[in-house]
Amino acid sequence: MNTYLVVNLVLLGLCALYCVYLFNALVARRNEIKNAFAQVEVQLKRRYDLIPNLVAVAKGYLAHERETLEAVIAARNAAVVGLEAAQAQPGSAKNIEQLGLADSTLSSALSRLNVTLEAYPDLKSSQNMQQLSEELSSTENRVSFARQAYNDAVMAYNTLKQGFPALLLAPGFGHGSDAAPLKFADTLAIKVAPKVSF
Repeated sequence: MNTYLVVNLVLLGLCALYCVYLFNALVARRNEIKNAFAQVEVQLKRRYDLIPNLVAVAKGYLAHERETLEAVIAARNAAVVGLEAAQAQPGSAKNIEQLGLADSTLSSALSRLNVTLEAYPDLKSSQNMQQLSEELSSTENRVSFARQAYNDAVMAYNTLKQGFPALLLAPGFGHGSDAAPLKFADTLAIKVAPKVSF
């Protein structure tokens, strides 16, 4: 009888240690997601701050292209709102999806602006425009790297939660729903076939 009691106590102790380990691992993974999102946030803010400067430089040359410039600013403002909503809850699938859609719209507006800028060689050769374009391009790369780090953190968190027996215990520790990966224009564009007309 004493042997059974000792074995049961040892098993109970091992289960308790596993629960402590799992709880701490889940908290660590969730904090990694928050940290990775903070890096995405920094790069997106930098991107959003550069866009008004780019538009301001272009305004003088593109007075009759007002609609394109206004579309870029409107898309930028919508993306800032999406970022603020995602900041409040970096793991919220809905907020992350809305941020991705807003950023996709911004990327599309910036693409239209870049096509428009091609028609103005004087503007393209402007020192200010070249510098802003380089900074924006560099920031785009940083956003991609930060997004990848965020998505890696989300994957590690979701993988830990979905493993057995964590799958049974995670909801009890407050880790119920899966975190959402961050999808931006390039990811969303893959899903939609380009339209070609002749």
